[in-house]
Amino acid sequence: MISKAIQNSIALKEKILHNKELLRTVQIAADEIIVAFKNGNKVLFCGNGGSAADAQHLAAEFSGRFYYDREPLPSEALHVNTSFLTAVGNDYSFAKVYERAVKAQGKKGDILVGISTSGNSENIVNAMKAATELGMRTIGFTGETGGKMKNHSCYLINVPSTDTPRIQEAHIMLGHIICEIVEKTLFPK
Repeated sequence: MISKAIQNSIALKEKILHNKELLRTVQIAADEIIVAFKNGNKVLFCGNGGSAADAQHLAAEFSGRFYYDREPLPSEALHVNTSFLTAVGNDYSFAKVYERAVKAQGKKGDILVGISTSGNSENIVNAMKAATELGMRTIGFTGETGGKMKNHSCYLINVPSTDTPRIQEAHIMLGHIICEIVEKTLFPK
């Protein structure tokens, strides 16, 4: 069982490695983030469950540090304010929590990164729509089909799998690659 899980993870990463279109999209997404930071904009992240953990992790890589000490970059995971999350979830619905957070914190030129293995999480799709209306650029991290997020992502990073744990492993790998590109470009050594 352990060996099979590792083999499946390696096989998926091999698929990604040979998917030139996906790798090009990862580079373009990194380039868009670089432009946003250079222009004084921020990157917001949203996800549910494990994808929320990935959102928080990647936001911290920008606002904290990745490989080396440098100036912090403005980035936040939209679920970290639990009072906001529970109030909006209670007063409106959980489907509206990220949409309202985007409307409150986002502005033209910012980036929203939505993470959903299925691509169908209603609250993420609603956030992507709100971001587009504000003039933000949207980056979707999904599984193979892209789900509903496919139609609301300027850049779709759709991992070629339907296996949730393997998709999540690939999301954090690709997210880390974006962080590395951004850090090395904005803060060359």
